[in-house]
Amino acid sequence: MSETPEVTRGPVVTPVRVVIALCLLAPFAAMLWVGSYAKVDPAFIGIPFFYWYQMLWVPLSAALTVTAYKLWQRDQRGRAAAVPAPFGPSPKTSSPKASSPKGGASE
Repeated sequence: MSETPEVTRGPVVTPVRVVIALCLLAPFAAMLWVGSYAKVDPAFIGIPFFYWYQMLWVPLSAALTVTAYKLWQRDQRGRAAAVPAPFGPSPKTSSPKASSPKGGASE
């Protein structure tokens, strides 16, 4: 077995991740519960409730998905900052002269 200590990254289920899950599950729950919106009244500018309720969820779903994505990005940045890199600098960091922008030899 290895002698290196395990790197703990914190709990997997956090309040932020619960909010992310709720943001992603809310549109599914709203659309799968058909009995809650399978009616004609109240009509909105002549459009039955059944249709305008579903169309209302289109921008709501987009907004909730963007919110979940932004929260996920923030969560990942926070987790990456909390755990230092165990083996020095990232292999992605290289000198600007290492490669030419045209893919050929350096000038």
